[in-house]
Amino acid sequence: MGYVKNDFHDDSQETGQGAVLRNGKEILLQAFNWESHKHDWWRNIERKVPDIAKSGFTSAWLPPATDSFAPEGYLPQNLYKLDSAYGSEQLLKALLQKMKQYNVRPMADIVINHRVGTTQGHGGRYNRYDGVPLSWDERAVTSCSGGLGNQSTGDNFHGVPNIDHTQSFVRKDIIQWLFWLQNNVGFQDFRFDFARGYAPKYVKEYIERSKPTFSVGEYWDSCNYNGTHLEYNQDSHRQRIINWIDSTGGLSTAFDFTTKGILQEAVKGELWRLRDPQGKPPGVMGWWPSRAVTFIDNHDTGSTQAHWPFPSTHIMEGYAYILTHPGIPSVFYDHFYDWGDSIHDQIVKLMDIRKSQGIHCRSSIRILEAKPNLYSAVIGENVCMKIGVESWCPTDGEWVLATSGRSYAVWTK
Repeated sequence: MGYVKNDFHDDSQETGQGAVLRNGKEILLQAFNWESHKHDWWRNIERKVPDIAKSGFTSAWLPPATDSFAPEGYLPQNLYKLDSAYGSEQLLKALLQKMKQYNVRPMADIVINHRVGTTQGHGGRYNRYDGVPLSWDERAVTSCSGGLGNQSTGDNFHGVPNIDHTQSFVRKDIIQWLFWLQNNVGFQDFRFDFARGYAPKYVKEYIERSKPTFSVGEYWDSCNYNGTHLEYNQDSHRQRIINWIDSTGGLSTAFDFTTKGILQEAVKGELWRLRDPQGKPPGVMGWWPSRAVTFIDNHDTGSTQAHWPFPSTHIMEGYAYILTHPGIPSVFYDHFYDWGDSIHDQIVKLMDIRKSQGIHCRSSIRILEAKPNLYSAVIGENVCMKIGVESWCPTDGEWVLATSGRSYAVWTK
């Protein structure tokens, strides 16, 4: 295993503009799912902005806003065209304006690993971009995906031309586009899609140059399984995510896929998984919490794609865990808006406690119990929580029950 990043001396990178995060108190909302393009989306989110702000979200991740070959937005073609299946450029700008009024930062989905060509070039492949802004020839496409560029610096995304980030003209154009997204459109935060597809040093360059307020990368690979059984030790998995963050110069956070993978097995009566051999949380959050964006589902893992879904009867235990723990929690649209008022209000209550008790991405944590049906911990010394079917409460008399629900409870002093 590589080195373990210690989180107690990395604050120097978080002053100044373009910092990873402002105060460690971010809470993100993923404001879409896989079917959102069917539902007049920009208008829908605009109506919800007051509630998003009141609930305490600092940032809302929006789906890819640019012209795309597929309606979901993940096969971009003309990056400067903002009329998409989610709505027109005018509606998008109205939404971002409203978010600005309510002090919720819009997060753009940055899909720059691959791009659908406009015209046929070398080898009869659609590997040229003619007649559109960012007009590139075949040198902009990696050699392993049908272009005349260099080999990919990451994993290949199959079926479409992959962008060659080693080319300086490509990087220059991308940086200009990132500036435009901020200055002309109104985005403030970036989410880097399919971050395994190109070297993290390019993410570092893009962040250094364009200076978003906050960045998160999607570095998703498989957890360690023995057949279908999730192994207890996921250190090599979280180390790969840590290495990616480190190679961005620590300028980007990353989605904590390790925590998701472990947590969704743990809530099924294996809560012992939530303490690693060193007594820490077992995900990225346990090693570098200020760079770990925790979540329980997204548009790929949940929604109608359901590639790796969190067990639906346990989602409140999942939120009780991530919303009371260090790291930067992210809430999924479906759970917040589609699963009923009770779930919405329980999540808001947990967010209120996080805020009022000053829990942040680097809060201390003491794990008290990690047994099959009981997990309990004290966070920041003024929040105590438990999940699991076993009944438990803190013995010390100064704790007061702040909220509880099916198989979870939270106390404050």
